[in-house]
Amino acid sequence: MPNRRKKVLFIAEAVTLAHVGRMLSLAQALPTERYETQVACDPRYAKAIGTTSVALQDIHTIPSQQFFNALDKGQPIYQAQDLIQYVEEDRKLLQAYKPDVVVGDFRLSLAASARLENIPYLSVTNAYWSPYANIRYLVPDIPLTRMLGVPLAQICFDCFRPIAFAQHAKPINRMLAHFGLPQSQRDLRMAYTLADYTLYSDLPQLVSTHNLPNHHRFIGPVQWAPNVPTPRWWDDIPIDKPIVYVNLGSSGHGRLLPEVLDTLDGMPVTVIAATAGRVELKHLASNEFVADFLPGDQAVKLASLVICNGGSPTCYQALAAGRPIIGLPINLDQYLNMSLVQAAGVGTLIRSGKHTTREIAATAQHILQSPSFAAKATALQQHIAQSNPAQALIDLIESL
Repeated sequence: MPNRRKKVLFIAEAVTLAHVGRMLSLAQALPTERYETQVACDPRYAKAIGTTSVALQDIHTIPSQQFFNALDKGQPIYQAQDLIQYVEEDRKLLQAYKPDVVVGDFRLSLAASARLENIPYLSVTNAYWSPYANIRYLVPDIPLTRMLGVPLAQICFDCFRPIAFAQHAKPINRMLAHFGLPQSQRDLRMAYTLADYTLYSDLPQLVSTHNLPNHHRFIGPVQWAPNVPTPRWWDDIPIDKPIVYVNLGSSGHGRLLPEVLDTLDGMPVTVIAATAGRVELKHLASNEFVADFLPGDQAVKLASLVICNGGSPTCYQALAAGRPIIGLPINLDQYLNMSLVQAAGVGTLIRSGKHTTREIAATAQHILQSPSFAAKATALQQHIAQSNPAQALIDLIESL
């Protein structure tokens, strides 16, 4: 009698496309002869996802604008009641699907729902959120920064960050207490990585850590690109000048993209850009080619430079192709990742709240004319090529 296929349920919190993409990538990489998979997520990114080889299940996620507003104000993303409702919906799905293991990406409610249903829970996250990461926390673009300026805001942020992180953990602990479960430490980093196993979608060469417990593991960057056709202009992109790929993602401020494109308009480059459907561009220069979504894995290979919001998905796409990066981060997640990219010498961080067009142009020109950026990016490219997140996940599932 053949062995029963193991059932693996992937649940993504669709506040941004990145969380959905990582779950789709891992689910589609598991061999179908050994695993039955399903991906649960809010359908808001259906256009970007396109057709998939795995079954999709709708599940509720808070409005993305609620997420962006909370980040902009430096406030907790969720109320306890949001997470309690998530737990109830999670449990219905877990009871109906009956998975052998559940894999989540920023679905914080799984710390309760999976435990209540006695199902092993694996959380995919980034290592810079780990309590074991060696990292400096740069103050993001929050009201404090805009009011005091970066230097003074950074001093205040360093002093009050532990209190702020405790506040951000409160809704998660209230959710756990509501269901009679042990609470996490009052630290956002502990609450965000609360799982049976925490899997880092990162390179250890980029994110330094200390004293990692056995249930915290690097699996390597999980790569994903939208399954969308290339636009009509794809084969007509001029190659006589350096190509700059611009993708500020689904969590970038829409106003930044027009400013970046206006800056690049006056440079001797060709620009390909994705809007993520968040901004309508009325005027394009002759050297600019734009679509709502682009296959990022192909776009970075065409480019000599990638300009993004500093988040890990596009940064790792760029590094997988050996391309340097300019990051214009907005929220803390993007600042954490981009600070590591800059420290590795493969890119430059420009504060989105303090940028100037002159700074963007000068930085782009400097990176394009400095071989060291591309050389260091190529070194990290080799480490990415040697990583295998799907196999790391399979090995862990089989060990449970």
